[in-house]
Amino acid sequence: MGFWRPISRPLPAPPALPCPTAGGGSRPPAAAALYLGTRKGQAVAAAAVATRRPRCPTAAPQRADAGLPAMAAAAAAAASGGGRAPVLSGSSMNPAVRRVEYAVRGPIVTRALQLEQELRQGVPKPFTEVIKANIGDAHAMGQKPITFLRQVAALCVCPELLRHDAFPEDAKARARRLLDACAGQSAGAYSASPGIEAIRQDVARFLERRDGVPARPQDIFLATGASDAIVSILKLLVAGEGSTRTGVLVPVPQYPLYSAALAELGAVQLGYLLAEERTWALDPAELRRVLDEGRRRCCPRALCVINPGNPTGQVQSRECIEAVIKFAYEERLFLLADEVYQDNVYAEGAAFHSFKKVLAQLGPPYTDTVELASFHSISKGFAGECGFRGGYVEVVNMDPEVQQQLAKLVSVRLCPPVAGQILLDAVVNPPQPGEPSYEGFMAEKQAVLSALAQKAKLTQEIFNRTPGIRCNPVQGAMYAFPRIELPPRALQAAQAQGQAPDMFFCMRLLEETGICVVPGSGFGQKEGTFHFRMTILPPADKLQVLLQKLSAFYTKFVKEFS
Repeated sequence: MGFWRPISRPLPAPPALPCPTAGGGSRPPAAAALYLGTRKGQAVAAAAVATRRPRCPTAAPQRADAGLPAMAAAAAAAASGGGRAPVLSGSSMNPAVRRVEYAVRGPIVTRALQLEQELRQGVPKPFTEVIKANIGDAHAMGQKPITFLRQVAALCVCPELLRHDAFPEDAKARARRLLDACAGQSAGAYSASPGIEAIRQDVARFLERRDGVPARPQDIFLATGASDAIVSILKLLVAGEGSTRTGVLVPVPQYPLYSAALAELGAVQLGYLLAEERTWALDPAELRRVLDEGRRRCCPRALCVINPGNPTGQVQSRECIEAVIKFAYEERLFLLADEVYQDNVYAEGAAFHSFKKVLAQLGPPYTDTVELASFHSISKGFAGECGFRGGYVEVVNMDPEVQQQLAKLVSVRLCPPVAGQILLDAVVNPPQPGEPSYEGFMAEKQAVLSALAQKAKLTQEIFNRTPGIRCNPVQGAMYAFPRIELPPRALQAAQAQGQAPDMFFCMRLLEETGICVVPGSGFGQKEGTFHFRMTILPPADKLQVLLQKLSAFYTKFVKEFS
C-alpha cells in the first residue's frame, strides 16, 4: 500500500451519524477519507460506527476534538464486548407502547400461569387447580363446539372429507360454495383483503334478516376478530396534536381494548361513567358532561358504545340507543357500536337492538348522516370460537374517500385468517328449516344460551347473598362485575404494596383459592368504588363452587382486615 503516507497534522473529528429525526449529517473530510482508505482505518471506522450513537436531539453533546483516538477507543471497547448500547432499548422504544395496558391478560394472569406451573411441579398449594375466570374463552371453560360450524370448517380444510357420508349434505353444500370462492379452491390461499366476497354477501344477508334494512357487501370488511376491526376504525379517526388531538368517548367501565388502542395510537380517552345504581344504564347527561370537559383539551370525534356491555353485562334499551344516535348527530360524532354479544341476552324483558336498525328507523336527518361502524365476532354469542379469530365491521354513511382508505389499510395485513372467515360464514349462514342439520343446530345453540342464562342468574343470586358484595343483574354478555366493599386496613395494605386495592384483593384471592378474576381498576370504575370482573362461562356445577369459594374468601378477607 505504497500510496499512503502518514499525515503530520491532526485529522478532523469523524462526523456523528445523522439521526433519522434530526436530518442532515456530513461526510468525512478529504484527509479523513484518505486515512479511511487503509485497511487499518477501515477497521477503526467500522468499530466507531458500530459503537457510537446517532446524534439525536436527546443525545449528550459530543466533543468536537474527539478525533480518531475516540474511534480507536470505541473499537477497543467493541472488541472487548462492551460499550455498545442496544439500538432499541427501554429508553428509546416507542413511548406509546409503554402506556398500553391490557388488564384481561395482565399481571394477575401471569401469576395464574406461574401457579399452574408450580402445581404441575408438585409445589403444595391450598387448591388443586387454577380456575381462570378472567376471560370470555368459552371453549377453554368447557363449552362444546357447535357441530355444524366445525363440520363446515373441517370440510373446507380437508376437502377429501366431502366424499364421506358422515357429513350432512347442507354442510357439504356450504363447504363446496366456500371452496369455489377460494383461490385455487383452497382454504390455504390468501383471500381478498376485505374478505371472501361470498362470505361478505352472506354477512350482508344476515344483517338484512336481523334488521330488516338493506346491507351492501362492499360496506362489510371481514377481520381478525372484532378487535382488529375496531383498531382499524380507530386508526382512521385519530389525528391532530395537542388540543386538536382526537378524543374518543368510551364507557367506564370499559373493555381494555379501547384504552390500550387509544394509548398506542396517541388519542385521548374520554371516559363517561355508566350508572351502576341504574343497572349500568347509559346517561345522555353524562355524555354531555364528558364531551364539554373533553373539548377543553382535545377534539372529540367519536363515541363508543358496548351493547350488551363488557364488563358490566347490561343491555341498553331502544330509547337509550335513540338518545345516543341523536346526541352523535347533534355533536358531530362518529359512532362505534361494539355488538359482539348480541346473541347473549338473558334478562326478562331485555332485547338486543342494533344501532343500524334504530338509525334506519329514526329517519331523516339521522339515517343518512350519522356515521356508524358496528362490530360482530364469532368469539362470543353461542359459537365461542375465539381461536379462529373471525369477525367483521359494517360501515354506514362513511365518506367514500375514507372507505377507500379503509380498504387500503386492511390490505396491508393481506387478509383475515381464511379459517376464521369460514367459521363466520357458518355462523351467519346457519342451517335453515328443512335442512338436515337444522334441528341439531338449533338444539345445540339453545342449550348454550339457556345454560348461560341460568348461570347469569346463579351468579347474581350467590353474590348478593354475601354481605359487602353487590352484583347488578347480568342482563347479557358473559360477565359479572360485582362491587365489593373493602375495609380501610385493606386499603392501607394495598398501598404499602404499591397495588390498587381491588388488585390486592384479587391477587390474594388467586394465591389462596386459585380463582383468577380481573380487578375493576383494569376496566375503569367510579372513584372510591372497587369491583372485579369474572366470566360466567364455567360449567354450572363448577361455577357454583367457584362463587361459593369466592364469597367465603371475601368474608374471610374482610374479617382479617377489619
